[in-house]
Amino acid sequence: MELRYLTSFLAIAEELHFGRAAARLHLAQPSLSQQLQRLERDIGVELVARTSHEVRLTAAGRAFEVEARRLLDATQRAVTVAREAASGRTGMISIGFNYPAGQRVLQPTLLRLAADYPGVSTTLWEARSGPQLSALAEGRLDVALVFAGPPSAQLRSQRVATIPLVAVVSRRHPWSARAEVPFRELADQPCVLFRREQSPAMHDAILAAADRCGIALTVSDEVDDSGATGIVVTTKPVVGFASAARGAHPPGHGLSAVRLVDPVPTVGMYAVWRPDPQPVVSAFLDCLEAAGPFVDRPPAGAAPRPDPAGA
Repeated sequence: MELRYLTSFLAIAEELHFGRAAARLHLAQPSLSQQLQRLERDIGVELVARTSHEVRLTAAGRAFEVEARRLLDATQRAVTVAREAASGRTGMISIGFNYPAGQRVLQPTLLRLAADYPGVSTTLWEARSGPQLSALAEGRLDVALVFAGPPSAQLRSQRVATIPLVAVVSRRHPWSARAEVPFRELADQPCVLFRREQSPAMHDAILAAADRCGIALTVSDEVDDSGATGIVVTTKPVVGFASAARGAHPPGHGLSAVRLVDPVPTVGMYAVWRPDPQPVVSAFLDCLEAAGPFVDRPPAGAAPRPDPAGA
C-alpha cells in the first residue's frame, strides 16, 4: 500500500468531491480515480461510493479514514524525528567532565544546549581525565571535558580554557597564611601526587614546572582521588595540588589553597571526541563555542579549605 494512495483517499474523504480533491492534490481527476481504485483493490473493500449526484464514504471508508489519518500522522512524526536527529536537534549525548569543567564550562554550555536544542537529552559523568579518556575510546562517552595535552590521531579535540594550578596545604602548614609561594620552594617540601594515569596532563604540568625551576619534587605519597589527597594533606606535613577551581570553591575542611608563581603551573582543558561525530555531538560543540570563552583564575589571597587535587 502506497502512502500517496492514503493521501488521495483522505482528500476525497474531506472534500467529498473528486474535482476539488484532485485540484487540491494537483492531480488530474482520472489519476485520482485510479489511485482510489488501486487502494480499494489492495484492501479488498469499497471505501467510496459515488453517483452522479454525490460522493460519500462507505462504512468501511469511514472506519478506514480514522486509521489512515493515524498512519499518516505517525509517518510525518517519523520523518520529523529523523530530520531532527540528522541535524542534531534530538538525541542523547553522554558527557564526561572533571571538577573544573563542571564549575566553569559545563553549566553555561548545557544552558545554551537546552535553549537551542531542547530535544537533546544528556547523561553526565564526573571523573578525572584519565578514566574519561578511556571511556571515550571505549565508546561509553561521546564527549570528554578533560585536562589533556596535544590531541592524538585517534581523537579530535578543542582547547576550552587554560587552568592554573595551586598548592594545597593543611591549615597547620607554614604556607597556609601565605597568598602565594614561588614554585621553587617546593624543593624543600614533600609532596603528594595522584597517580599519573588519573590525569596525565595535570601530573605532567606539575613536573614540567619543577623542571623549569631546576628542582626535583620529593613525592612522598601517591593517591588515586581527591578525597585521599585531602586525608594525606591534613594528616602529614605535605603539599598537594589542585586546580584553581577547587581553590575557588572550597568544600573541604582543614585545608588552604596557595597560589604558585614563578612559574604558574597551568594545564589546558579540552573538549575531546571521536572522529566522525554524531550530529548531536556537533550540536554540543557548537553550544560549547557559543558559551565561551571560559576563564579560570587562582583564588585571590590564601583561599580556605579547597577539596584537594585534581582533574
